[in-house]
Amino acid sequence: MDPAKVEAITKWLRSTSVTEVRSFLGLAGYYHRFVEGFSRLALPLTKLIRKGEKFVWNEEREKSFEELKQRLVSAHVLTLPSGSGGFQIYSDASKNCLGCVLMQHGKVIAYASRQLKPYEVNYPTHDLELAAVVFALKI
Repeated sequence: MDPAKVEAITKWLRSTSVTEVRSFLGLAGYYHRFVEGFSRLALPLTKLIRKGEKFVWNEEREKSFEELKQRLVSAHVLTLPSGSGGFQIYSDASKNCLGCVLMQHGKVIAYASRQLKPYEVNYPTHDLELAAVVFALKI
C-alpha cells in the first residue's frame, strides 16, 4: 500500500458527519479485498449512512472505525494463484454478513464479504450457509 495512504488512514480523525463516514468507507472499500471480514467490520458505519438514520457516533461505531483503520494499515499480503494445485474456499455466514476466503497452498488469494440484503436477514441458518457458498463460487 502507498505510504501516503497508510499515513492518511492512521491520521484519519473520528467522523462528525455522514459525508465524512462515506469518504472513509470509500477509501476503506477500495482495499476491502485485503481485509478479512470487511463487511462485518464496516456494518456499524454503513448503518450510519443509511437514509433516515440519525447520526449518532457511539462506542460500537468508534470500535468499528478503529478496527478498520488498524486492519487496513496491517493488511495481509495476498499471493497470486499458481498454475498448479487446487484451491480451497472457506465460507461463513452470520446474521449480518456473508464471507469467504480463497486459498491455494495454504496462502490467501482473496477475501470477499458482503452484508445481507434486507430479505436475507430472515433466512434460516442452513440457507445462509448455502448463500455463503454460492457467493464464494461467484467471486
